[in-house]
Amino acid sequence: MEVKKALFISQEITPYLPETPMSLMGRDLPQGIQERGVEVRTFMPKYGYINERRNQLHEVIRLSGMNLIIDDSDHPLIIKVATMQPSRMQVYFIYNDDYFANVMTKELETMTSHANNDERSIFYVRGVIETIRKLRWEPSVIQCSGWISALAPMYMREIFSDDPSFRDSKIVYTLWNDAFTEPLSDRLADKLRQDGISDEALRDIMGKPVDYLALTKLAIEHSDAIAQCSPEVMPEVLELAKASGLPFLPYQGEEGYVESFSKFYESL
Repeated sequence: MEVKKALFISQEITPYLPETPMSLMGRDLPQGIQERGVEVRTFMPKYGYINERRNQLHEVIRLSGMNLIIDDSDHPLIIKVATMQPSRMQVYFIYNDDYFANVMTKELETMTSHANNDERSIFYVRGVIETIRKLRWEPSVIQCSGWISALAPMYMREIFSDDPSFRDSKIVYTLWNDAFTEPLSDRLADKLRQDGISDEALRDIMGKPVDYLALTKLAIEHSDAIAQCSPEVMPEVLELAKASGLPFLPYQGEEGYVESFSKFYESL
């Protein structure tokens, strides 16, 4: 497969967040793929931790303004963008002050406000999807990194499978050592049903609190390939990935992985 456009739906990207293996890959992998001549779009949540002035974020008026309905409540979608130097790679930020703080915080909202994490994930994923549709952009490969992106494969395959932006895309879900301890709401399935997700797709989480393993299972079931990005991953998650039969890229180390990912995308 010739990869002309690649979409990265990330949980963390440095320098906007502190350096971690996930945030470093969130920056370095899209940059490396872009340097190989691929058109890249990169997204992350606009957490309150992020200093907008220092990082020169500004709102993209033409992309903002849509209301996303989650559990019968309206939530305005605000899109901000920054340009990373010296690569000139643009990073899009999904924001709404119902889910992300409008002032700087010391910890991420996903850590301090567990009760909203189900809707926070829905809002982020739907925000990315609606932005890509507005841009009329058709990525060859979509890579989802971090549990906050885990619902993206389900939305793209269950609701937007015939949409020109996603129908020919290959979705790669990445495995990290990022398990959360507080399960997502037992109403997550109800909220997803309201968006049009089928009962069959939700059969394993209907009426139950959704833990990290269950959320990862949903992502894997709707993806086309899997990449392991941490040397240590929850054993049950690794078993799910290998049992799926999907193309699997094993852990490549913390350096020199861009070429491996580039070849993996092309192999799909």
